[in-house]
Amino acid sequence: MTSNAISEIWYTRCPVPTPVGLAAQLGYLEDGFRSEGVTLKSIIDSPDRNIRQSHFNHTLDWSFRHGGNVPPIRARSEGRRTRLVGITWTDEFQAIITLPGTGIKTTRDIKGRRFGIARRPEGIVDFMRATALKGLISALSLEGLSINDVEIVEIALADSVLASQEGPSLFGLKRRQAYGEEIAALLRGEVDAIYVKGTAGINVANLIGAVQVAEFGFHPDPKIRINSGSPRVLTVDDLLADERPDLVRKLIEAIFKASAWAEAHPEETRRFVARESGATEEQVLAANGPEIHRHLGLGLEPELVGAVEHYKNFLRDFGFLAGDFDIGEWVDRRHIEGFAERAVA
Repeated sequence: MTSNAISEIWYTRCPVPTPVGLAAQLGYLEDGFRSEGVTLKSIIDSPDRNIRQSHFNHTLDWSFRHGGNVPPIRARSEGRRTRLVGITWTDEFQAIITLPGTGIKTTRDIKGRRFGIARRPEGIVDFMRATALKGLISALSLEGLSINDVEIVEIALADSVLASQEGPSLFGLKRRQAYGEEIAALLRGEVDAIYVKGTAGINVANLIGAVQVAEFGFHPDPKIRINSGSPRVLTVDDLLADERPDLVRKLIEAIFKASAWAEAHPEETRRFVARESGATEEQVLAANGPEIHRHLGLGLEPELVGAVEHYKNFLRDFGFLAGDFDIGEWVDRRHIEGFAERAVA
C-alpha cells in the first residue's frame, strides 16, 4: 500500500499516432487508473489556459505526457523535474514541397532559392520552426548542401500555439489547419518552397496540387528521419515517478496492452489513428504507411535514446534550448524494466 494516496492525475498527448492516444481511445488508460482509485484529467482539453500550457512546458505535478519531443526536451533544459520513461518511433511523411511553375524539381534546385519557415511569438518553444528547420537540413544533406545554400524567409505568425487553439475563427474545430500561413506565403509568391509533415502535410500538399521536391520521412538513415515526431517521448514528472511508481507501471501496462491490440487489429488501428489525428484513414495510410499498427510500441533501447539525444543536440546547436543537459540522467528505466520483470514472472 502506497503512502501517497492521490485521487487524480493530469495527462496529455499530441494529436498524432501514439500508443497513449490509442490506449485512451480503447479505454485501457481510464480503466487501469480507475482500478487504483485515480481519475485521469486531460491537460489539452482543459478550459484553463494555464493548465493547457503544461502540454508545452510540463509544469503540472502528477502528470504525464506523450507526443512530440521538442516541448519536453525544452522543459528539461529549463530545469523541469521530469523523467523520460519511454520512447515510441512511428515514421511519418516528411517533405519539401513547392508549386508548379517554380522550376524546382529536385532538392538541388532549392540552392539559392527562398525557403519559408514560420516563426511564432516568443513564449512557448517554437517546435514547428524547429521541425521545419531540421527537415530542411535533412533534405539538403542528402544532396551535399547546407542551410547556407538557401535563403531562409521568416513567415511571421501573430498567434502563439495556445492562441491557435482558441477563438471564433476555428469554425467549431479544436485547432487550426497546420501550415496555413506557410501555404499562403507560397501561393503569394513570397517563398519558393516549404516543409510539411504528417497527415496535415499530406492534406495541404494535396489541396494546392503541390510538387513534391523531396520526401524523406521513411529514409533508411534514421538520422535523416529524426525530427520532432520521430521519435516521440513519454515523460512523467518527478513526483509521479518517485512517489507513485506503481501508477507509472499502470501507465506502461496500458500502453503495452494497446500496442499488442494494434498489432492484431491493423485496419481498426488506422481508424483510431485517423480519429486521433483529425484526419481520414486514407491520409493516415499515405502519411504513416500500411505498417503503422506495428510501430506503436514503447521502449528505451539504446538506438531510441540515441535518437532523442541526436535531436536534443540539434535543438541545442540551433538555439532552441535554455541550456544543455545529459540525456542519460533524464532517462528513467526503473518503470519499463520493472514492468517487464513483472510480466516475465
